Amino acid sequence: MVWEAYKKVSANKGSAGVDSVSMEEFDANRSKYLYKLWNRMASGSYFPPPVKEVEIYKKDGKPRKLGIPTISDRVGQMVIKMYIEPRLEKVFSPNSYGYRPKKNAHQALGSVRKNCWKTDWVIDMDIKGFFDNINHQKLMLAVEKHVPEQWVRLYIKRWLNMPVLTKSGKLVEKQGKGTPQGGVISPLLANLFLHYTLDKWLEKTDKTVKFARYADDAILHCHSKAHAEQTLNALNERMATCGLELHPDKTKIVYCRDFRRKGNYPEVKFDFLGYSFQPRTAKSRKTGKLFLGYDCAISISSRKRQFVQKICFKVFIDYDKDQN
Repeated sequence: MVWEAYKKVSANKGSAGVDSVSMEEFDANRSKYLYKLWNRMASGSYFPPPVKEVEIYKKDGKPRKLGIPTISDRVGQMVIKMYIEPRLEKVFSPNSYGYRPKKNAHQALGSVRKNCWKTDWVIDMDIKGFFDNINHQKLMLAVEKHVPEQWVRLYIKRWLNMPVLTKSGKLVEKQGKGTPQGGVISPLLANLFLHYTLDKWLEKTDKTVKFARYADDAILHCHSKAHAEQTLNALNERMATCGLELHPDKTKIVYCRDFRRKGNYPEVKFDFLGYSFQPRTAKSRKTGKLFLGYDCAISISSRKRQFVQKICFKVFIDYDKDQN
């Protein structure tokens, strides 16, 4: 199990954690590192080291904090992920697309696109600081429902509680909530938490609401404005019950206006996974005439980022050629 997990971690590359051991150094001494990890995990004496805090900047310019485990710890997390993921996959909703085998963002976009044609209203849902606010006690209840093995529960608890080493060198302890973005097992645990917080809850309380979720980003489809408002109110209550909060500025109700749906409402556009959904001029395949449809295209901000990345890459290549 440790060997198979190592091969996956090695293929994913990644930077060093708090121990400053790079993938190259780890590979050069992998027998030593893997034996030590196996020996401690097998005996129950493995305690994960702190995660290294790094910052990346979101498109709005605000920093997002990631937690980078050591390479050995990534292997350990991968062992548990590979062990429990198949059983959780049998439970997860088909409407969940993020960080799952044989699921991807394009499938989520396709689902939202089709649902926008069928229903008039959308709830563009944004959870405020989701990864920082996952309640450990509630998450472990979900884990215990599907994972009877005590040794697996033991390590999941230790990973949830491992402290973060900040950029300033301060060691920050967890306060019963949060899981670091950047950990191997974090996306799986996040999906499990939202499976019961959102997916299962929606399927039980209102089957008429179609939805697509990619990690903590979700789009809900409703048939009327009143239905959308009622669903959003219930959603706010549900999030509060589970220790979460919808972002008051980013969560909104949107009207899918097109040639059939001609109501006059201020919000007719939303973004999802780098694509903008809004009224767009389209051409009929049968008649060739233009009409107002409701469809998606890559968002302007995503297009700008891709353009900047291409320019930077070209500058780097040209510089490299000049140097050689």
